[in-house]
Amino acid sequence: MVKEETKTTLTFEDFKTEVLSDYKLAVVSRECSLLGRKEVLTGKAKFGIFGDGKEVPQLAMAKFFKDGDFRSGYYRDQTFMMAIGKLTIQEFFAGLYGHTDIDSDPMSAGRQMGGHFMTHSLNPDGSWKDLTKQKNSSSDISPTAAQMPRLLGLAYASKIYKQVPGIKIASNFSNEGNEVAWGTIGNASTSEGIFFETINAAGVLQVPMIMSVWDDEYGISVHAKYQTTKENISEILKGYQRDSENKGYEIFNVKGWDYADLITTYEKAAKIAREEHVPVLVHVSQLTQPQGHSTSGSHERYKSTERLAWEREFDCIRQMRLWMIAINIASPEELDVIEIEAKKEVLDGKKEAWKNFIGPIINEQKEFIDLVEKATFNSSNKVKINQLLNSLRGIKDPLKKEILGTARKILRLVVNESGKQEISEWITYYLNKTQKKFSSNLFSESNSNVLNISSSAPRYSEKSELDTDGRVILRDNFDALFTKYPEALVFGEDAGNIGDVNQGLEGMQEKYGELRVSDAGIREATIIGQGIGLALRGLRPIAEIQYLDYLLYGLQILSDDLATLQYRTSGKQKAPLIIRTRGHRLEGIWHSGSPMGMIINALRGIHVLVPRNMTQAAGFYNTLFEADEPALVIECLNGYRLKEKAPLNYGEFKTPIGIVETLREGKDITLVSYGSTLRLVEQAANELSEFGIECEVIDIQSLLPFDINKDIVKSLAKTNRLLVIDEDVPGGASAYILQQILEEQNAYEYLDSKPQTLTSKAHRPAYGTDGDYFSKPSVEDIFEKVYAMMGEVKPNQFPDLY
Repeated sequence: MVKEETKTTLTFEDFKTEVLSDYKLAVVSRECSLLGRKEVLTGKAKFGIFGDGKEVPQLAMAKFFKDGDFRSGYYRDQTFMMAIGKLTIQEFFAGLYGHTDIDSDPMSAGRQMGGHFMTHSLNPDGSWKDLTKQKNSSSDISPTAAQMPRLLGLAYASKIYKQVPGIKIASNFSNEGNEVAWGTIGNASTSEGIFFETINAAGVLQVPMIMSVWDDEYGISVHAKYQTTKENISEILKGYQRDSENKGYEIFNVKGWDYADLITTYEKAAKIAREEHVPVLVHVSQLTQPQGHSTSGSHERYKSTERLAWEREFDCIRQMRLWMIAINIASPEELDVIEIEAKKEVLDGKKEAWKNFIGPIINEQKEFIDLVEKATFNSSNKVKINQLLNSLRGIKDPLKKEILGTARKILRLVVNESGKQEISEWITYYLNKTQKKFSSNLFSESNSNVLNISSSAPRYSEKSELDTDGRVILRDNFDALFTKYPEALVFGEDAGNIGDVNQGLEGMQEKYGELRVSDAGIREATIIGQGIGLALRGLRPIAEIQYLDYLLYGLQILSDDLATLQYRTSGKQKAPLIIRTRGHRLEGIWHSGSPMGMIINALRGIHVLVPRNMTQAAGFYNTLFEADEPALVIECLNGYRLKEKAPLNYGEFKTPIGIVETLREGKDITLVSYGSTLRLVEQAANELSEFGIECEVIDIQSLLPFDINKDIVKSLAKTNRLLVIDEDVPGGASAYILQQILEEQNAYEYLDSKPQTLTSKAHRPAYGTDGDYFSKPSVEDIFEKVYAMMGEVKPNQFPDLY
């Protein structure tokens, strides 16, 4: 039982001091849980899930957690975070109150429910800290088991740093790959598919991961017999146990109330994972949950009298106390004193956190009331205004919404009076000051965000012709990137040995090795998670999802974890993962490749790029490698064999992100589209030209961000008509595109005709070429739609076709 910082041999007094320190911390954490629940029930906090009942095993785990290690856990790990020195009492309560000051609530600046923990990986300017000199926690999320895929990547990064030579950035992120990734999960959440997917992937990859399962027999109110076969997760995972002939896991079982055995177990687990790079499962059973699942209910409703009595008897803190008394570490009286001190510290910390949270808001309340009283002294609506002010004044612990809501109501009453300007200016000031506390950092705000990366065009020789397959351009550009960035790697289904299904990585594994260009199993959720974890540790991964439709398997991780990461950490963590996939115009229900509306609405926080050819796609990859943000790049599935000019400056030319490109100029109508569909649009535009209709064709290029220079509205100022062509379902991506053009760019001012969309049918495409033709927009569909729109304007020149 030795902490990293302590001597190899402990005297009894050292031993006693350490045990008593652990006990006090366990009591502090428990008291935080108890008082935290009260704060919710009294209305000071909104909701709470706490770590009571899990204190002792977390203390044991923390003893072997070293600088450089990473945690990927869930919302009951408060004791562990306290034990590694990354969570104070005041910070615990600041998170519970939703304090929007990152210094007060360093876990999320009030953006996540209390209990979601993290450490800061970034400096204020968005640059990386030296992660080897601190204990690290990736930012928690609430969706059950969703911490698992990321955990795989955090552990896999150690393998990369250990086995791949020449990574120049390694010194800031790894000590020769000796870091362990520590995962935690509740036993009920092991029922989720992504738990099993991650466990399997970690066993295949053989990474230094320690997975702790906190087992208290329940998932909210549902007993383990409804959750897990044999009611025992380690029992059913025995097949993963390594042996003399097969690689796998080391599996430990330990009781959650046995302090000494927990320390012995975690010492063994840490040694195996760190020194042998073998994943370890620690099943911590016989835990309790003294306050039930959360503040929304009581566990007395679903636990038997016998179970409740057992939980009181085998509460881990009570058992630790009895053990200390039994071996003469401390007397009951000594422990009573420690408990009293711990409770006082928690109470004082809670009071200080509340004062820091509510004090500034009370000051804003007073300042606003004083301002209004002066500004509306002579108002004709003085009575109503005083009623509103008295109501606000009567709120002892006001929220910002109550102050602002009152201000906006008063503004209506003085709209024609002299006090209007002062109140209006105050509201504007208050909104500008406050809104960013809730809305900043959806994307990177560093100097390396994608909008700060200068674009540069491909260079060609005088003899360059359209004679190179698009997939060759991608391949040669990846070759340049892997040479330029030793920290770059790519993995996915068929990405390694055969160089991906479309040969865009042909020969790359042979040149750069199996760890940098690698195959992955059929496991999209953990392919994404693998990429997130690698990116969190400074590497530059490309996670390949073979087809766009397969992205649905990983959509939850992309949406809940990657897309929210910069936002939920208030810019203190980043994972610049690139997701590479291919889609559009493939035939069939399951490979139609165009669920774009779902993707762009689920992935706010990730850039969504839709290049029409492979040179554009390669340029996007080059841009992204200079940036620090995650992005999804969707290559055109039918473009790999189409001929393009071969650039001279592979790895250097950069496609601008958020900029549209006008492919054809015209005066009659603006056609807006993206990806493979553009080839059909261009063909239809050529045919329409023969009938005297000149179309302006615009390639969106990126859906997120969208046309940041507002070039589409400039086109509409000339053509006055708009058609959006999209192969997503009706109201899918086309609805988003219209919203951006009409609402964000105010394009309605220039329209002489109703803006329209041409999309696929509501069903998924049927199989075969005819299935594609009758399910998605065709050249003829585009021609006839534009022709009909022009016919409304000039019926004599363009009579009805039908």
